Amino acid sequence: MFCYDQAFNSQSSRMETHLLLCVLLLTPAFASSSFWETHVRNIKKRNTDNDLIVNGIEIYSMKIDSKVTSRFAHNVITSRAVNRGNVHKEVVFDVELPKTAFITNFSMTIDGVTYPGIIKEKEAAKKQYEKAVSKGQTAGLVKASGRKTEKFTVSVNIKAGSKVTFELTYEELLKRQFGKYEMFIKVKPKQLVKDFEIAVNIFEPQGITELEAEGTFITNDLQNIIKKTFSEKKGHVSFKPALDQQRTCANCSQSVLDGDFTVRYDVKRATPDSLQIVNGYFVHFFAPTNLPKLPKNVIFIIDISGSMSGREIQQTREALLKILDDIKEDDFFNFILFGSDVHTWKETLIKATPENLDEARKFVRSIDTEGMTNLYGGIMRGIDMLNAAHEGKLVPKRSASIIIMLTDGQPNVGISNTQDIQAHVKKAIEGKYTLYNLGFGYGVDYNFLEKMALENKGLARRIYPDSDAALQLQGFYDEVSNPMLTDVELNYPENEISDLTKNSFKHFYDGSEIVVAGRFIDNNQNYLAVDVRGEGANDALSYTTHQDAEQTAKAFQEQEYIFGEYIERLWAYLTLEQLLEKRIAATGEEKENLTAEALDLSLKYKFVTPLTSMVVTKPEDYDNQDGIADKPIEGKFVSFTAQADTHIIPVSQPSYLYTAHPTWYTSVDGDPHFIVPVPQKDDAICFNINENPGTVLNLISDPVTGITVNGELIGDKRANNDTKIQNTYFGKIGIANKYLHLQLIVTPEKITIKNGNEKTGFTWLDSVTVQQDGLTLTINREKNLVLSMGSGVSFVIVLHQVWKKHPLHQDFLGLYVLESDKLSEQTHGLLGQFFHRIDFTILELHPGSDPKKPDATMIVKNNELTVTRGWQKDYRTDPKHGVDIPCWFVHNNGAGLIDGVHTDYIVSSLF
Repeated sequence: MFCYDQAFNSQSSRMETHLLLCVLLLTPAFASSSFWETHVRNIKKRNTDNDLIVNGIEIYSMKIDSKVTSRFAHNVITSRAVNRGNVHKEVVFDVELPKTAFITNFSMTIDGVTYPGIIKEKEAAKKQYEKAVSKGQTAGLVKASGRKTEKFTVSVNIKAGSKVTFELTYEELLKRQFGKYEMFIKVKPKQLVKDFEIAVNIFEPQGITELEAEGTFITNDLQNIIKKTFSEKKGHVSFKPALDQQRTCANCSQSVLDGDFTVRYDVKRATPDSLQIVNGYFVHFFAPTNLPKLPKNVIFIIDISGSMSGREIQQTREALLKILDDIKEDDFFNFILFGSDVHTWKETLIKATPENLDEARKFVRSIDTEGMTNLYGGIMRGIDMLNAAHEGKLVPKRSASIIIMLTDGQPNVGISNTQDIQAHVKKAIEGKYTLYNLGFGYGVDYNFLEKMALENKGLARRIYPDSDAALQLQGFYDEVSNPMLTDVELNYPENEISDLTKNSFKHFYDGSEIVVAGRFIDNNQNYLAVDVRGEGANDALSYTTHQDAEQTAKAFQEQEYIFGEYIERLWAYLTLEQLLEKRIAATGEEKENLTAEALDLSLKYKFVTPLTSMVVTKPEDYDNQDGIADKPIEGKFVSFTAQADTHIIPVSQPSYLYTAHPTWYTSVDGDPHFIVPVPQKDDAICFNINENPGTVLNLISDPVTGITVNGELIGDKRANNDTKIQNTYFGKIGIANKYLHLQLIVTPEKITIKNGNEKTGFTWLDSVTVQQDGLTLTINREKNLVLSMGSGVSFVIVLHQVWKKHPLHQDFLGLYVLESDKLSEQTHGLLGQFFHRIDFTILELHPGSDPKKPDATMIVKNNELTVTRGWQKDYRTDPKHGVDIPCWFVHNNGAGLIDGVHTDYIVSSLF
């Protein structure tokens, strides 16, 4: 009996072993070592097998096979799963791909029957999609964007005991940065996999000089699992962890494989060029080394409008200080700041002497926010300053001129029409300078920034409002900080070449590479001569290089490393990438022609691009649906408008997803519960903020209208004896309009209006309407108050009264925002950031800890979150009982939904 009690009280994972020990002691006939070893092996195997099964599904194999030939990567992800349950189960294939990649193929094989993905023109795919939706079916395939990745998800229902194989193929041209090519693989199987492997095979005819591989999830134990070898033209990387090496701890069933796996390499460069010719196509790689660096003239144009206040301006200062440490003494630079007005540090570009850099650091530390967004004034001042510096010969003739603009909002002072700004900027630059636009956060008009940059030989980059924003800014500067050549041209014989990709470049930067591809008019041509031109720091670069097909053939004898017509596909990839880029800034007939050309190429080479979709026809049995996948566009981070980017819940889902609701308003009420309506989804997102009593939170801040709303938390009278937790609520709300010089302070006891030095007070027992200086206040006795001020936005503050002798709770307030569209695009705060359109995608609905509240995966603001379906109360029309609002609850103080972290919104006082 003693032994049995020990077994019963031990951890469940060890109970069977303890019980067997007891049986052995009681029945010596079975005490042989072979009997014991066999049972222990069986127990361990059973425990291991159980660890491999999640929700009845075992992924028994996952392989990522990459072949890289001359920088062009062909990647195949294969995942094999089996339904170990006794009923039909949903199997999900969920991978993240580099944004620069194009999907080229997908299939799933269920019990030996293959269902392929078919790439179609987007409109044709949409019709098939809508046909499925009309039958109550849904899009089972969704793409969503992250910083470096796009998400591909497909799910299928299979019978008990059935097996399914998913196979996804994508291709990309690896870019060279900081002297290395980088291939990025996202690793996230979400469970232990018996046979997991990454295999990368590289073939470079120039020869490989270095090869490295690393993973963000790689522990010391896993470091030795990465195998790297290279010699001459071949390189190989493999990563194949055993089951026990995948565990987060010795007895854990969670997988440590969750993060980024990156392979980097470089090639030998005996000459600046590598020309390769195969079957009527050529590719030309250009990356000269050992050139003297060009001096650069760089103007930093920085948005200091009110919306940049707080962490954003702090991170900008931090990044600029680090950039100043990297500026070379031969460089010239200046700072231009724009809020409502435009300010310059110096009247002209100045040389980066140690003395000037010290003075610049003092200036950067003093940068602060003010006013609105005169983007046009700031950028035109920068162009004028560069023009004056060149005309006055204040900067070297042989130098590279660069404009870097950072903004987090949209123009609203001076010329604010974005098309007019684009036209003025293009005319003023006249192709002389390169413009780089950095969009900070999600409030920017990214399409406008991208168009304007592309029209002026630059590019746009989104800076994500995270804790590493300063590093993102500095990282971008590092990419463009070392120009080696300007006005680079690679000229090919016009009578021999057709369909040439871009062959002239404003700048060549150290550590990068220029790639040009084309097609011969005569498919049998096997010789090519190229004239190379460029301007260096000391003199012009000019020479002719050539190559014939025989030389390429000799270099490419190792056929096992080469996939298909790789140079032809490389040419198609590069051509498509550049056509889509040109299309961004094009209009009218030009845009139509570019679209038609890109579409033809997408369909011919089977690339999923913004013009095509992949349709997957799933088996009709077991409630499967057709799926559709699109290539998302960078400018659509916050608001996905393409039909196929929206995940529609099928009508066969439980009715709680369709609970009727009143008109929704963005609000915060209760403990405190934030509700964010998403009208286009007919749904809502909600989250809580857990902070201590006395904390003041910024709810709304609009630098344009001057309206600020803050709330101060109060707690229960004491902690709940059952939970030892003290709930918090809003006990004081302050609303201010700095332009009207008005402040409203609301507590459960009284309402106070401040107008300059004058104060007017009311109690909740009053029923009154007050109008003064742009403010309208209506108090509905012991129920709520309605406030309108300035811009036309309205606020409803609800009073919650409890029994005065209640041992725990006390009176508190709730805030509801009406007509939030009357506030500007620069509005922020815990509530204010959601006045801009937001969208989300729901995937992988599954049971949660509460059977009435399922969990799901939400894709929102480029983040993948676990959310729970639930309800929150809207007390606007019924302060006593409230109305249930169905919503997706985001845990951990809204982490991943709100910009930054919730502590960023803590302020020192109510005003």
